[in-house]
Amino acid sequence: MIKRTLYFGNPAYLSLSNGQLLVRLPEVEKSNQLDLSFKKQAQATIPVEDIGVVVLDNKQITITHGLMDSLMENNVAVITCNSTRHPTGLLLPLHGNTLQHERYREQIEASEPLRKQLWQQTIIQKIKNQAAVLRSQKIDAGYLFPVYKNVKSGDSENAEATAAAFYWQRVFSNLPEPHSNKLKNGFKRNRGGEPPNHYLNYGYALLRATMARSIVAAGLLPTLGIHHSNRYNAYCLADDLMEPYRPVVDKVVLQTIIQHGIEDELSKEIKASLLSIPIADVSIDGESSPLMIATQRTAVSLVKCFAGEQRKLLYPELSE
Repeated sequence: MIKRTLYFGNPAYLSLSNGQLLVRLPEVEKSNQLDLSFKKQAQATIPVEDIGVVVLDNKQITITHGLMDSLMENNVAVITCNSTRHPTGLLLPLHGNTLQHERYREQIEASEPLRKQLWQQTIIQKIKNQAAVLRSQKIDAGYLFPVYKNVKSGDSENAEATAAAFYWQRVFSNLPEPHSNKLKNGFKRNRGGEPPNHYLNYGYALLRATMARSIVAAGLLPTLGIHHSNRYNAYCLADDLMEPYRPVVDKVVLQTIIQHGIEDELSKEIKASLLSIPIADVSIDGESSPLMIATQRTAVSLVKCFAGEQRKLLYPELSE
């Protein structure tokens, strides 16, 4: 089942009522000029079991503990945004699978050679998907083919960085006028860099939350990665498994730029476009699937790799 992504960018009261997320608007609640019947009609409800991601993007949002508890019980990823309205926090349940202890053990005991092989697969598919994004923009991606074909175990020669240098110099180079005007000096991928870096940051935050949610649901530790190991990073495994999905976000960002241009601030229209990322169509194991479902299949395939049941991770394959 495809779960919904909910975005709250205005002041709101969020609570739980009969297993439903109840949305009330403070400007309506506090108005003395509206009668009670109208106030009730202005309320909205959404079944908690239908929700996958909630984005809280306003400092005047009030959310009850009862709703938070229900969201965690239903493995909903809750994203909080800072004063600049960019995602900065991620809340997930502590447990999401009945076989969690067994899967933790297998994850912790996974051998170093297996981890290196899994990371090799991850980087190969990431570079393949980057090449597909370039080709979709009518950009020659021939340079990337020998790069991904020669990725070593554990990516010991850092093919990921080689591919990234080539990719980021070109991915926004073929935008139609007038969108290309803001990129006339080229694009450098930097989290704190010039637009459209903030488009990418927002999209990757949504992707990270979606992947982390799938990892928890599969009974794995999101902190223990197969490659990333930053002591300050609570989501190393999510950062690992989302790598081949990043080009999906890049495609959505490209489409968003073509439709809405490159703005210094993320408008409601731009955010609405980026919020489609969890339901973006991808191809995985020969089947078309929403990204949110694909991340679940990726996480489950990793469980099977740790258990010794298979040796290959399932990742999306982008087409031109």
